[in-house]
Amino acid sequence: MIDKKTYKLPSIILTAILVVCFFLNISLGSVSIPFKAIFNSLIGNSTEHETWQHIIQNYRLPKAFTAIIVGSGLGISGLLMQTLFRNPLAGPFVLGISSGASLGVALVILGSSVFGGVFGALFVSKWGIVIAASLGSFLVLLAVLMVSLKVRDTMAILIIGLMFASITAAIVSVLSYFGSAEQLQQYVFWGFGSLGNLSWTDLSILFIIYSIGLILAILSIKTLNTLLLGENYAKSLGLNIKKSRLIIIIATSLLAGTITAFTGPIAFIGLAIPHLTRQVFNTSNHKILLPAVFLFGAIVMLICDSIAQLPYSDLTLPINAITALIGAPVIIWLLVSKRKMVF
Repeated sequence: MIDKKTYKLPSIILTAILVVCFFLNISLGSVSIPFKAIFNSLIGNSTEHETWQHIIQNYRLPKAFTAIIVGSGLGISGLLMQTLFRNPLAGPFVLGISSGASLGVALVILGSSVFGGVFGALFVSKWGIVIAASLGSFLVLLAVLMVSLKVRDTMAILIIGLMFASITAAIVSVLSYFGSAEQLQQYVFWGFGSLGNLSWTDLSILFIIYSIGLILAILSIKTLNTLLLGENYAKSLGLNIKKSRLIIIIATSLLAGTITAFTGPIAFIGLAIPHLTRQVFNTSNHKILLPAVFLFGAIVMLICDSIAQLPYSDLTLPINAITALIGAPVIIWLLVSKRKMVF
């Protein structure tokens, strides 16, 4: 039985922190905006300066919502993968999803000279890159899913996913070798990751696909708890391992693949957040862990984005660098202090 009272206070505290981080994220930037003006803008009232209203509604608000989607989505993806593979170092990109997206983008940017003319220019557009990343992720996912239907061992799927990642990385390296300096720069900038390039239309599409992945993850809570007992025990309880594994992989791919397509590869969030959540909540029950990971992921991503914005400066640091600087030390600390990462 779950003692709801034990986890009620931490959940309330995390929710309050999320709200504070959300408002803080919107207020910080090259232009400082008071909380009062932000609140007035959110409830539909006019602000003291029209410029503030434009910045909040068209730039900072979509970026803050994107940070929440990215942080929670990657965190939940990491939780799903770590439970499925029973591996504390499994993240949302172990299936080669990120590598597939990178390959799709590399083919478009670094190989755009092959298409030439208007066709090449069309594909190097913003939506061309999003579509290429989505197709790349989907094709790698399709290959992994076909393998997962034939392979019984879950760890074998993990290794196959890593091999697909190696193959795609090799192709990207070849394309990079023949790419021009301008093409390489564009590809590198995509690899930095960005939360600030999404319009409300882009965000709506991202949110719809993210919601489908989130619903599948929520529906898999009982399955995830059963898998913690081991696949053989899960089978004895009547769990269809292949079907359950397929649903979890699809949920992860929808979450991580879509986020990567729209924002670029964001490192370490999916790996570190589930472990941080387990340290705070000290449970392996996914009915508690999943919503807690949602909150933790959203909070950490908002904090990372606030740091990357370099408040009161016109400069913006790569979000991928900030998540790595925060995520990598967390993993090292957990390994050193706990000696092992528990489930």
